[in-house]
Amino acid sequence: MTSRKKSRMSMLDSLAAAGAPAPAMTAQASSMMSSNRALRSARDAVDSHRVWDLEPHQIEDTRVNDRLDPNDILDLREAIEANGQTVPILVRRHPTEPDRYLLVYGRRRLEAIRNSDKVTKVRALVANLDDDAAVRAQISENMARRDLSFIEKALFAQELVENGFGNQSQVAEVLTVTKSAVSMAIAIAETITPELIRAIGPAQGIGRPRWDALAKAIAETNPSRDRLIAIAEDVYKTFTIEAVTEGSNADPADPSVLAFEAVFKAVAPAPEPKAAKPAKRSSSRAQALTVGGRKRGATLRRTAKGVSLELASGGFADWLEAEAQTLIDDLHARWQQQAEDHNAQ
Repeated sequence: MTSRKKSRMSMLDSLAAAGAPAPAMTAQASSMMSSNRALRSARDAVDSHRVWDLEPHQIEDTRVNDRLDPNDILDLREAIEANGQTVPILVRRHPTEPDRYLLVYGRRRLEAIRNSDKVTKVRALVANLDDDAAVRAQISENMARRDLSFIEKALFAQELVENGFGNQSQVAEVLTVTKSAVSMAIAIAETITPELIRAIGPAQGIGRPRWDALAKAIAETNPSRDRLIAIAEDVYKTFTIEAVTEGSNADPADPSVLAFEAVFKAVAPAPEPKAAKPAKRSSSRAQALTVGGRKRGATLRRTAKGVSLELASGGFADWLEAEAQTLIDDLHARWQQQAEDHNAQ
């Protein structure tokens, strides 16, 4: 085997081996290994591991859409024009038309080259796969990527079911998640609708709880989806204008997250104003006492914690401090005697 051929084989091997488990296999690693079996099957089905140079127009993309922004290929196109296409795409032969192919995965690379004036050929591996195996290979490739947001995965699962790939249990098995997770994700996508989801975008960092909250708010208020789509589109327009006018000082925030927040604000019920708490009535009471004929010579203060006596500094205060225990004992005895006298009456 030539070194070039070995290099070509290693390209696909590296894709298939993504996430291979360490010797002490964890549950997560085992799940990743299972999700890559379709990639290994695709690798084994490749025509002699040969990398073909194909015309972009020879390749049809009929796959289930797995990303909300497939046109985001400008940076990738520039990289391919500068360094060449280092990783081949995977295609399969068209079942009825000779010299034509169906894309298995590599949509962004294909679109980048289709939009390039400098690169005219697409480097591709050709595999003999049926429809089911091709979808499984696409799913496995997606599972090896860590950048799909929750709503992209939800929309992907919904479209798999609607396009006849399988029921929710079968989709859950291929996605290596629970059926309840797929069911919940699809319910959220159906309530919000694919059209509104695509208008909002992937919204990286917005997880299931907030998308679920948006779906519930939409179900409760039943707003016009067209109005919500217009709100999301306005966010993108504003973001684009600010990026152009402000240049490098533009806000680096994700416009899809801003679009989500704007749509959520439009449908989420306004929080009810909190009722003002009644002012607590102070349980503290103060009594001014005269000392030696002087007004306010002392203050007796009653609080929830007890009684305190505040006395201005001076000779009397010094004496009171020294005789405090004796005075307290005397006062306590007088109180007890008074209580006994009261009870005897």
